[in-house]
Amino acid sequence: MKGIHKSAWLLAAVSGLLQILIFPRPNLYWLCWIALAPLMYALLRTREADATELLTEESYSFLAPARAWQGFLLGWVSGTIFYLGTCYWVYAVMHSYGGLSPSVSLLLLVVFSLYIGLHHGLFGMLMAIAGRSRVGFSRKALVLAPFLWVAVELLRSYVVSFPWMLLGTAQIDNTPLVRLASLTGVYGVSFEIALVNTVFAATMLVQRKRRKALLMTALAGAIVLQATTLVKSEPSEVEAHATLVQQNVPIERQWTFESYSHLLNELSAMSRAPEASKDPGIARLIVWPESPAPFGTDDRLFTESTAALARTQRSWLLTGATAVLPTAIQGEEERIYNSALLVRPDGSAVQRYDKVHLVPWGEYIPFSWAFGFAKSLTHEVGKFAPGDAGRVPLEVGGHRYGVFICYEAVFPQEVRQFAAHGAEVFVNISNDGWYGDSGAAWQHLNMARMRAVENHRWLLRDTNTGITASIDPLGRVVSVAPRNERLALNAPYGLVRDTTFYTQYGDWFPILCAIISIVGLLWRDRTRAHVMHPIPV
Repeated sequence: MKGIHKSAWLLAAVSGLLQILIFPRPNLYWLCWIALAPLMYALLRTREADATELLTEESYSFLAPARAWQGFLLGWVSGTIFYLGTCYWVYAVMHSYGGLSPSVSLLLLVVFSLYIGLHHGLFGMLMAIAGRSRVGFSRKALVLAPFLWVAVELLRSYVVSFPWMLLGTAQIDNTPLVRLASLTGVYGVSFEIALVNTVFAATMLVQRKRRKALLMTALAGAIVLQATTLVKSEPSEVEAHATLVQQNVPIERQWTFESYSHLLNELSAMSRAPEASKDPGIARLIVWPESPAPFGTDDRLFTESTAALARTQRSWLLTGATAVLPTAIQGEEERIYNSALLVRPDGSAVQRYDKVHLVPWGEYIPFSWAFGFAKSLTHEVGKFAPGDAGRVPLEVGGHRYGVFICYEAVFPQEVRQFAAHGAEVFVNISNDGWYGDSGAAWQHLNMARMRAVENHRWLLRDTNTGITASIDPLGRVVSVAPRNERLALNAPYGLVRDTTFYTQYGDWFPILCAIISIVGLLWRDRTRAHVMHPIPV
């Protein structure tokens, strides 16, 4: 059995490195059009051809398509490199805030990257299966490639619950192009990018005399699609302003009664600073983010301070807080929720949204019956319970605000439910202080921006340390606060009542891609085999 040629390993690694570069930081997003091409080519020219294959190759190449296991390994290497370089902030979270040693933190980063990188491995395996017929190379691999990529992204979103930096997010600053997301979700943009990469990969597989024409086609497509970034769109209509308070509270701070009281007084004073909209049709809103401060619904000082602020400012106040509720089950511990608490202008707390999608190993330990020992590894693992009221918008002065917390912003299919239930504007409260000065804060922001585009909603994003911003329905950052400063941002926004196709029908497009992928893979054995000579176009 022939092994994987060294050039295939190199191409897979290069593809992983290119994928790192297209996301923050350094955010060289224009490289996305070629980032997957080296991996795709490697999958179709992986190993030394045997004697029979060389006879059908017509002396074109001594390399043959990957076998399934070879495709998996090449994809896995590419994906592992990508996640090591993109999610390197996992090390800082584990070491700086989890209290783990550098060696253990590094080990966890590697294990995490190997695990999530399995999805690239799955893509590589499926490409290899599609690329091999009974004799030689099947062109079906190139036809199915973008469908397979989107299908694997869907799997990553639903099964593993880690849709972090889906490929389409790389083009969030390309306003005309990402409008497609209002129809297909971010997956449609991923499909376009994967399609162009497929054409680039195909240029190395066609006959030499036709390679130039196909290469020019691929270049033209990439340039035109990327050039739409230069197209200017009309500004979105602004109807009101909200006060977004960026608390800038250190994660590791130790609290005393005096420091806690001082923080509440300072935040209350800052919340009065900006001049908000006087539009009589939209109530004034003050937002405090998800915070490492011990704000809780059972804390009298906190509830009295927020009630007093709402009354004196005659404003609605939305704040992150911990909700502690007793349970009706005898012998069971009280339930703790990561929540967003809404306080009326009269000072009464009327509504609460409890975070539904918790962060595994951060806010709870999955399968705690088996991994209970993990509690002793780090002092920052929480024991929150998921909210069970669904994704229902909160009523603010007669209007509906879809509020979601931190990590929930990365899930397209979950955020859209707020708009489907009538939310006229989104509010995302988050604490990104865990990530330090890594690129994670910008990565998180860009994924939240894509949720605004998919549902055509304004998004008010209030964070502890940044990036606090107002985002319009086209995903553009209209107003932003500097990071790592305690301040209040006077954030413009508007209310939108229409619904997008994606809001109404959800993930129809990636599901369709998955169906096409399955049918295409099953259909392979019923088609006439293609020999491995260069692909005519």
